Amino acid sequence: MARRTKAGPRPFIQARLDRCRAAMADAKINAYLITGRMDHFYVTGFTGEDSAVLITKRDVHIITDRRFETSSKSEVGWAKRHFRKGLLPEEVGNVCKKLRLKTLHIQPGVVTVADQQEFRKRVRPTRLANAPDVFGQLRRIKDWEELKVTREAIRVAEEAFKTTRRSIRVGQTERQIAARLEYEMQKRGASGCAFPSIVAEGPNAALPHAVPGPRKVKKNSVILIDWGATYNFYRSDLTRMVFVGTIPPKIRKIYNVVLEAQQKAIAAVKPGERMCDVDGVARRHIKKCGYGKYFGHGLGHGLGLDVHEPPRLSWMSDEKLTAGMVVTVEPGIYLPGIGGVRIEDDIVVTARGCQVLTTLSKEIEQAVL
Repeated sequence: MARRTKAGPRPFIQARLDRCRAAMADAKINAYLITGRMDHFYVTGFTGEDSAVLITKRDVHIITDRRFETSSKSEVGWAKRHFRKGLLPEEVGNVCKKLRLKTLHIQPGVVTVADQQEFRKRVRPTRLANAPDVFGQLRRIKDWEELKVTREAIRVAEEAFKTTRRSIRVGQTERQIAARLEYEMQKRGASGCAFPSIVAEGPNAALPHAVPGPRKVKKNSVILIDWGATYNFYRSDLTRMVFVGTIPPKIRKIYNVVLEAQQKAIAAVKPGERMCDVDGVARRHIKKCGYGKYFGHGLGHGLGLDVHEPPRLSWMSDEKLTAGMVVTVEPGIYLPGIGGVRIEDDIVVTARGCQVLTTLSKEIEQAVL
């Protein structure tokens, strides 16, 4: 059963649909089934899970179930809505038959092999084909609406951090600090954290993806905090250091090296620069200072509806930066058994350079409680 209202999509959604259809035309795709939840949210604004969006040259079809009848009407009432009674592939097959589609393109990186087999069986005589990574390209460049929401995700994360930082006391565990941080983000409007928050004390800070545990804050503790908020599905991602008392000399030294490396890398971010070259600016500085082997991950990553999405700001990518990309810049030095330092900001590439979206201080003395 399909329902449709006359009101059209919001202008920024229409612009995304236009870009999607242009990409479809370039790839000779007449019917495109989108099953990645963040992808169909991006192109329509529909938030329901266990659903799909089918885009043709003229229409948009939302294939979902009755759980989302009310929300789909308010979010995508302008589209044709189909409410399935059985499994998703079955209703997709019904829609294909009604539209008499010869070929249906799917997202091969999103649909499992088992689901592909089920879709192939259900859509016959429509032929199933793999589409290129349309959304991997479209979502690289953020529009004004995405930047607005991303700024809100950053604001929420920063305000939550300031409050949590003031509450840190000797005797608290990493897990308690992480829980307080996530509570403060939700209190300010986040739907949740952008990823499991990292709070790493002492030697644990040498683990880039440490999991908060029972380790307690001590006098003169070094704490690495990596966190972000999810706001209207968009993510923020920041890392700052907190020092509870005196800063150990070794940590002070590597903090200054990491900060200088980050500042140099941010200054290198501009349209046309290769990802690997920007990564190399930070990596060469860290290596020059004698810590090259202690920086083992890429400089940064794309940020948006997913906390890690294209592009990759890494030595392994020769892709060029483009205005509108949002990336993290997060060099780090990790000394096993001692601790580590990482400093991370969210950056948008502009027409002539870049803008740092995050605002929290990185001055080392400001990080001392």
